[in-house]
Amino acid sequence: MVLCWLAFVIFLLFSVVLYILGVIFLFKGLELFIELELLSFNSLSVEFAICVDWISLMFSSFVFFISSMIMIYSSVYMSEDKSMGRFVYLMVLFVLSMVVVIMSTNLVFVLLGWDGLGLVSYVLVIYYQNSKSSNAGMLTALSNRIGDASILLGIAIMVSVGGWSYSSVLGFLSVYNDMILLSFLIVLAAMTKSAQIPFSSWLPAAMSAPTPVSSLVHSSTLVTAGVYLLFRFSDSLSLELKVFLFYISALTMFMASLGANFEFDLKKIIALSTLSQLGMMMVIFCLGEKELAFFHLLMHALFKALLFMCAGVIIHSVGGNQDIRCMGGLVRVFPITSVCFCISSFALCGLPFLSGFYSKDLVVEVLSMSVSGWFVYLVFFFSVGLTVSYSIRLFLYVFVGRFNMVSLSFISENESKIMLYGMLPLVVLVILEGSVLSWLSFSSPYFIVLPLFMKLMTVFMIFMGGLMGYEGFFFFFIWNSGFLKFYYFSMFVSGMWNLSILSTSKLNLWALSVGKVYLKNLDFGWSEYYGSKGLFSLIKSLVIIFQLIVRNHLKLFLMLLWGGVLIMIFFN
Repeated sequence: MVLCWLAFVIFLLFSVVLYILGVIFLFKGLELFIELELLSFNSLSVEFAICVDWISLMFSSFVFFISSMIMIYSSVYMSEDKSMGRFVYLMVLFVLSMVVVIMSTNLVFVLLGWDGLGLVSYVLVIYYQNSKSSNAGMLTALSNRIGDASILLGIAIMVSVGGWSYSSVLGFLSVYNDMILLSFLIVLAAMTKSAQIPFSSWLPAAMSAPTPVSSLVHSSTLVTAGVYLLFRFSDSLSLELKVFLFYISALTMFMASLGANFEFDLKKIIALSTLSQLGMMMVIFCLGEKELAFFHLLMHALFKALLFMCAGVIIHSVGGNQDIRCMGGLVRVFPITSVCFCISSFALCGLPFLSGFYSKDLVVEVLSMSVSGWFVYLVFFFSVGLTVSYSIRLFLYVFVGRFNMVSLSFISENESKIMLYGMLPLVVLVILEGSVLSWLSFSSPYFIVLPLFMKLMTVFMIFMGGLMGYEGFFFFFIWNSGFLKFYYFSMFVSGMWNLSILSTSKLNLWALSVGKVYLKNLDFGWSEYYGSKGLFSLIKSLVIIFQLIVRNHLKLFLMLLWGGVLIMIFFN
C-alpha cells in the first residue's frame, strides 16, 4: 500500500507540472524538439529524439493524472493480493511505456514503448493465472504483434530517407513512392492497437486483467496509442488510406455499439463502449479534424476511467460477480458510486454540459457537414443512438432494477471509501474539463450551420436510443424465450460478428497444420538428419578415430619413421 501512495504522489506531481506546461506551450505556440545523436553509419543517423508540444504535454498530463487516481483505487482493490509490489511496478512500467510512445519522434524509440505496452499488457492480462486469462493474454499479445511487425517494417523503410526521426521527414514523405507502403504500415499498426475490424476480438478478451488495469488500458494508454500514432503521421497519410480507415472505423463503431446492447458482462459492456468511441475518433480523424479527435480522446479518457472504476467498486463489493442480471437495485447500497456512474454514463452519451458533450456534439456536427453518403451518415447516427441505449440499459440493470442477488448477502459502500477518493476528483474533471479544454484548445470557436432536421437528428437518435435501452431492459427475456432465432442473433451480435472465432480457431487451425508439417519434415526430418543427430554422429566418429590415434601414437610414430626412411632409401 505504501508503494501505491508513493506512486500516487509522484504521478500527481508530474500531472500538474505537465498540465501547466501544456497550457503555456498552447498559448505561446511553442514546440520543442530535442535530438541527441547516438550513432552515425554513413548516411544513416541514429538519434534520440523527443517532441515536446502542447499535445504531448497535455496527453501525458492526463495519463499521469488518471494513473495517480488508479493507484489510490488499487491500494484497496488489490489490498488482498500477495504480490502487490509486482502489480505496482507493472503499472508504473506500463505508464512509462506510454509516455515513451507519446514523447518520442524516433520510430525505433516508439517501437520500444510500443513493445513495452504489449509486453506489460500481456503480463497484466495473465495476472490472475488461470486458463481463461492465459488464452486472453495470448490473443492480446499475438494480435498486437501484427502492429509491432508493421512498425519494424516501417523502420526498415525509413532507412531510405536517412534516419528514423519521422518529425523531420513528414513534410516530404509523400514525394517517395515507397512511403505509401510506410503509411499503410502505420495505419495497420494503429488498427491492431486500437482494435479496429478485423482485430477487434482481443479488446473484450483483455478484460481478464484486474479492473484497475482495465481502467488504465481502456482510458488513456494501450488502446489510444494507435490513435495517437495516427495524429503524428496525419500529414503523410494519403486520401485513399483515410477513406479505407473511415469505413472500417464506422463499421467498428456500429459493431461495438450493437454488441454492447446484447452483452451481460459488466466489464465487457464498457470495453465494447471503448471500442465504439475509438471508432468515432478514427472516423472524425479521417475527416481531417485531428484536433477534434484528440479533444474527444482526452474527454473519453476521463469518463471511461471513471466508468471502469465505478464498475470495479461494484464487482469488488459483490464478490467478483460481473453478470448484470445478478445485480439490480444497487442505488440504495452504492449511492455515491451510482452518482459517479450516472455522471460518467451521461458524459459518454453527450449530455449537455458535461465533458463528453463538448467533443461529441462537435464530432456529430462535423460529420453531418461532410459529404460522406447516406450509408455512413445512418450508421454513425444509429451508433450514437445505440450508445445511449446500452448506457440506459446498463444503469437500469445494475442500479434501478429488482435486487437479484442472494438475500443473505451483505454489501455496502463503507468498505471502499478510499476507492471513492480516487473516483471523486475524476467526477469533477468529467463535469468541468470539457468546457475548460474547449476554451483553451480551440483558438476560434466552432460555429456549424446545418438544416433543422440535421440539427435535431442527434436529439432524435438520443431519445430513440434511450427508448430502446428501456424496452430492452424490460422485454429482453420475453424475446429471448419466445424466439429461438432472436437468441442466435443476440449471440452473434454479442460475439462481435464471430470475429473472436475467426481470429483464433480458424487461423490457429491453419497455423497448427502447417506447423505439424514443418515439425515432421524439417525438425524431425532433414534438419534432424543433417543437423543435430547427423552432426552428433559425425563428431562421435571423429572422436573415436582421434582416440585410436592418441592410444597408438608410439606405433604410428614408428611406422611413419620407418616409412620415411624407406622412402628416402628408395628415392636415393
